[in-house]
Amino acid sequence: MSTFDQREDSFEKRYVHDEELRFKAEARRNKLVGLWAAEKLGKSGADAQAYADALVAAEVSADADERVVATVKKDFEAAGVDQSEHQIRRTMDEMLSKAKAEIKAGE
Repeated sequence: MSTFDQREDSFEKRYVHDEELRFKAEARRNKLVGLWAAEKLGKSGADAQAYADALVAAEVSADADERVVATVKKDFEAAGVDQSEHQIRRTMDEMLSKAKAEIKAGE
């Protein structure tokens, strides 16, 4: 195997690794956002976990971020929780940073 082939193989492996981390971080972010939203909605225990799990399931779709925002916003509006779309997106960004840190820490 030539040096070029080795370098190409290395880049491909790095790309796969980075994509796996991104997927894990976004799934974990959705779980954290789901737990945050569930608390705001007055859910706890198994109901909160089920709500968070439903948001994690949205990760498999092509427009996952938009589906999570839309779901949380709709549920907040139905429950009378005062959170803007901007606040939801900001929380999602914060939770993504937290999720990445947790994954790097091996949690």
